[in-house]
Amino acid sequence: MTGAADRTGPDGRDRDRDRAVRSGIAAAMAAKATGMAAPLVITPACFQYLGDQRYGLWMAVTALTGMAWFADLGLGNGLLTRLSRLGTDVGQQAREISSAFATVGTVALALLGGLFVVNPLVPWDRLLGVTDPGIAAEASTVVLLSFGAFAVNIPLSLIQRIQYADGQVVQSSVWQSAGSLAAMVAVLCAIGGGWDPLAVIACAVLAVPAVNLVNSVVYFGVQQPAKRPGPRLVDRATAAGLLRLGLRFFALTTMSSIAINVDSPLVANILGLAVAAHYAVVVKLFGVLSIFVGLVGMTVWPVNGAALARGEVAWVRRHTRRMVLLYGTVVGVAGAALVGWGHPLIELWVGGVDRAAVPVPVLAGLACWCFLVAVSSPLILVQNSAGLLRPQAVGWAAFLVLATGLKIWGLHQLGLVAVPLAACVAYLLTIWPAAVIGYWRVVDRADQGTGPPSAAPDPAPPDRGAGGGTAVRPTVDERGTDVRVGG
Repeated sequence: MTGAADRTGPDGRDRDRDRAVRSGIAAAMAAKATGMAAPLVITPACFQYLGDQRYGLWMAVTALTGMAWFADLGLGNGLLTRLSRLGTDVGQQAREISSAFATVGTVALALLGGLFVVNPLVPWDRLLGVTDPGIAAEASTVVLLSFGAFAVNIPLSLIQRIQYADGQVVQSSVWQSAGSLAAMVAVLCAIGGGWDPLAVIACAVLAVPAVNLVNSVVYFGVQQPAKRPGPRLVDRATAAGLLRLGLRFFALTTMSSIAINVDSPLVANILGLAVAAHYAVVVKLFGVLSIFVGLVGMTVWPVNGAALARGEVAWVRRHTRRMVLLYGTVVGVAGAALVGWGHPLIELWVGGVDRAAVPVPVLAGLACWCFLVAVSSPLILVQNSAGLLRPQAVGWAAFLVLATGLKIWGLHQLGLVAVPLAACVAYLLTIWPAAVIGYWRVVDRADQGTGPPSAAPDPAPPDRGAGGGTAVRPTVDERGTDVRVGG
């Protein structure tokens, strides 16, 4: 009896949860390492084959699509938060998934329609500083390919959130790696075959949506047919609850995406496409650190949500401290190594990158930026798991205004080094206070057993335990943020 109690009590659940998180992170990182080979190969190949102006154009457009990741109305993150709190209620999960697909599918179709109407009317070549007449003629097509693939991938990428909420961290990472490898193979074959540069770009941007489609078919057709989305499962109340929570993520992601992805267009407009291309290569090198932070964060997000729903705040506190220490150590050491060895690695990686365009202070600034983001991420993750987004929204709104102004002024006065420097200063003044305040608000509310004002939960019959009593089950508030535990 003691052994059974150890496994089912709070301490036993904590140990099981710690073990699941560790194994999930380790397995996901192993799978992700395979996919990381793709950008390491694609970047130098495309840089040399496309040329600095065409590659710079593509990266600038890609940055613009990055600003539009909020186009899913935040439903991806909202769906992850809600699914992680529903336990084994497959019927409600199917309604949540169906309602999410219906909403973002409509958004994707509207985005595609608007793209075909607006794209011919925008002078992309002048907006992005293209000086080569031949490449300027391709600007509209590059935008159509990049934004079109992005729009198609909006509903298809929901499968990743669904798998994370289902505990399939490893499987999701493997599929994401498969998308990266598919893009790598397609791009290398296109370059080897001497294809048109636009065809090479098409291979790079369409591979991931194609793999996400296959992943969705396998998951809903073979692994979880009970959760398969369908028109009859689209529920108005569920969709409204998802949309309310999603719109909060929407506002937050709008500001953070624009603030982070504005760098390449600003550099291209002020310093030229050639400098923007070199800077994009360096950012991709430091992006390896972001991959680690994002991978661990997505693994912990649904686990945090389940722990908060159970009221197990002590585990959340302890695990958050561990994550801050882990992120700070790994990203700090790796960032320092990239500062010292960044230029040799870049020359070995792509060759031909001008050191004067990206001097050591730029590398140091990017390392500091990655460190600040990493050590604040666990605090922000707890807020995301609880659906408390207001502190972050205030912080990112202030960051967007302050950082963008500092970057524009700094690019004219100091050059490229001003971009990471301005980001670090603005982050310390805006996001860090928001991360700390929001984190303590979540854990204090959880300690006191209070939360956001709640409406009526989803009507659902009580579960019956083995002894015939009513089992405890989490139900999601239709406002989208609160979870109440009860029959």
